[in-house]
Amino acid sequence: MSEPLLSVRGVTTFYGRVQALKGVDLDIHDGEIVTLIGANGAGKSTLMMTICGNPQARDGVIMFAGRDITRLPTHEIARLRLAQAPEGRRIFPRMTVLENLQMGATVADPAMFARDLERVLELFPRLKQRLAQRGGTLSGGEQQMLAIGRALMSRPRLLLLDEPSLGLAPLLVRQIFEAIRLLNQQDGVTVFLVEQNAYHALKLAHRGYVMVNGRITLSGKGRELLERPEVKSAYLEGARLQ
Repeated sequence: MSEPLLSVRGVTTFYGRVQALKGVDLDIHDGEIVTLIGANGAGKSTLMMTICGNPQARDGVIMFAGRDITRLPTHEIARLRLAQAPEGRRIFPRMTVLENLQMGATVADPAMFARDLERVLELFPRLKQRLAQRGGTLSGGEQQMLAIGRALMSRPRLLLLDEPSLGLAPLLVRQIFEAIRLLNQQDGVTVFLVEQNAYHALKLAHRGYVMVNGRITLSGKGRELLERPEVKSAYLEGARLQ
């Protein structure tokens, strides 16, 4: 198999004296959707933020597209076409939808702006009706679409999505996951998805990892993990499988 697009080896991360990641190993290959599931506080978001350089790993190595990015600042990592839609969306609430999307495009080729904007609005038609509206006045689902759209405007080679379905109604969850599938299948975008909705995430993903207390405890194909009894009992029991 070819070299991974993203390779995480032996990564540890601390918040003060608290160790959040305990020697994490993980690979993502070009063209894959890879999901990371786990309970609240397992370290999923910390791993995603560590990949983006904030906080930086204390130990271990993070390679992206053949380059060591372990010690790079976040703005330099973004220029390498690695984009994140963070947990909690973090859009610019006082800016319009269009201005938010323009902010996402600052590291991309300006000549591609119109084409990229058209693609984002095709994926998320609701944003087309809201282009002049301030981000802070959008619904939760629309803000999530905007956060993903803003990340896409940077033309990422790897898109990191942190809890995209959090707090959304089931219909919107399905729309978000369908957009991720289309981005991967039609546009060839590689996706790393951190998600508490284990059922939807593993159904969509080519491969998955399970994180418990800052360590990877299981890995495998998405649908195989769905069938694992330990995954079913910990993450799927009582879940609404829609």
